[in-house]
Amino acid sequence: MSTFERGNYRWRETYFVLFEQSRRPSLDTVQQTLQRLSDRFLLSNAEADEAGKFESLTLLAPEDCAALDIAYLEGPEVAEQVEQLVEELRHAVESPDDEKKLARLPQCTARFDVMHFQDVEAAADEDEIDEMFDPSALIVVLEALCNLTGGIGVDPQAGSLL
Repeated sequence: MSTFERGNYRWRETYFVLFEQSRRPSLDTVQQTLQRLSDRFLLSNAEADEAGKFESLTLLAPEDCAALDIAYLEGPEVAEQVEQLVEELRHAVESPDDEKKLARLPQCTARFDVMHFQDVEAAADEDEIDEMFDPSALIVVLEALCNLTGGIGVDPQAGSLL
């Protein structure tokens, strides 16, 4: 079940990890990588293609009041998005490290969508929801996925490279 279908979770943001399609990891490798990050993470809904390559999974981080749906995409949609990102980010690059990442983006032919959700039932009231928003699970997972794939993290809402 997608986290969108869980009534107690609210979608907050989506980040991308862009990488070369040839670096697509197996489901087993992704699961092992994520489980090593924290024994507090619970993995479910894991899906692989017929070759055992990663398709999707849900990571629950109850202590952080968070969940992540991670899905793999490739094809024309990714190519179009990479072109748009290169154009959008060209003027926002501020560091030599970001310049290197921007130069690598056109070689990216696949991506992970990392959708971040917050458990809103954990908050006592509406005002407390924003106070309890904890992005730590998102941050460590994004870093791990970038390292695993040699990929580039992107915050499309902020128009920035991670």
